[in-house]
Amino acid sequence: MNDTVRGTVEMSAAMAILGTIGWFVVMSGQPIMDVVFWRCAFGAVTLLVICASLGLLRNRLSPRTLALAALGGAAIVINWVLLFSAFSRASISIATAVYNTQPFMLVGFGALFFAERLTLTNLTWLAIAFAGMVLIVQAAPDAGEVGTNYFAGILMALAAAFFWAVAAIVAKRLKGTPPHLIALIQVCVGVVMLAPLANLSHLPADPWSWAMLATLGVVHTGLMYILMYGAIQKLPTHLQGSLSFIYPVVAILVDVIAFGHRLHLSQVVGAALILTAAAGMNLGWSLWKSKASNPEPAQ
Repeated sequence: MNDTVRGTVEMSAAMAILGTIGWFVVMSGQPIMDVVFWRCAFGAVTLLVICASLGLLRNRLSPRTLALAALGGAAIVINWVLLFSAFSRASISIATAVYNTQPFMLVGFGALFFAERLTLTNLTWLAIAFAGMVLIVQAAPDAGEVGTNYFAGILMALAAAFFWAVAAIVAKRLKGTPPHLIALIQVCVGVVMLAPLANLSHLPADPWSWAMLATLGVVHTGLMYILMYGAIQKLPTHLQGSLSFIYPVVAILVDVIAFGHRLHLSQVVGAALILTAAAGMNLGWSLWKSKASNPEPAQ
C-alpha cells in the first residue's frame, strides 16, 4: 500500500469518525460542559500516551510556543462547547452544515490581519454560502423537528466556526511544533478551563454515559488526531480538502438514520450550497478566467 492510498484510508477514517461525534454527544445524556470536559480529560490521557510513545515529551517548547498553543486550545475548547450546544437546537445536520463556513472565516481573517487579497472567486463562493445560510434560516418555521431553539443553534454553529478559524490562525504560528504535542496542550487547557464549570460533584452513574464520554476522548480525539495527522503527512493539500467533506456527509446521514431528522427542501438546498462553496474555497476551484485565459491560482 503506497503512501497516497494509506493516507486516503487514514483521512477517510478520521473524517468518518468525526462525522459520528454528534451521536455520541447526544447519546451521552450529559450537559455540554461536562461532555467537553470529559472529552478533554480522556483525550489528554490518550494523547499523553501517544506523545510519550513517540518521544515528543522530550521536546522543550519556548514560553511563546506554549502560550500560542494554549491560546489555540482555548479557542478549540470554546469551539467544541458551541458546536455541541448547537446540535440540540438546530439538529446535527444543520449545525454541521453551518459549521462548514469555517473557510470563509479564515479568508476573512486573512484579509483583515494579513492583508491577503480577496479575489472575485472568493467573494463569489462567499455569496453562494451566504445564500445557503439564508435558505436555512428562512426554513425554520416549516422545518419540522429541528431542536429547541433553531436560530440560536445556527448562531452557535457560526460562532463555533469563528473560533475554529481563530485556532487555525494560531496554528499557523506553530509551524515546526509536533501536532500531537499541540493537541495534548490544547486538551489540557480544556481540562483546566472547564473543571470549574463541569458538574464534577454529580458524575454520570451509568456505564453507558461513561462509554460515550470515553469514546469521545479516546476515539474522537486521540485516534482521530493520529489518523488525521498521519494522512496530512502523506496527502497533497487538494486531496486532504476533498476527503474532509466526508465529515459533514456522515454527520447528516447519522442525523437522518439515528434521529430521524428530515430536512426541509430549502434546508437541503441551503446545506448543499454551503458545502459546495466551502469545497470550492478549500480546493481552489476557479469560477472566473483571468485575462490571460489561465485558471486563477487557488488563494
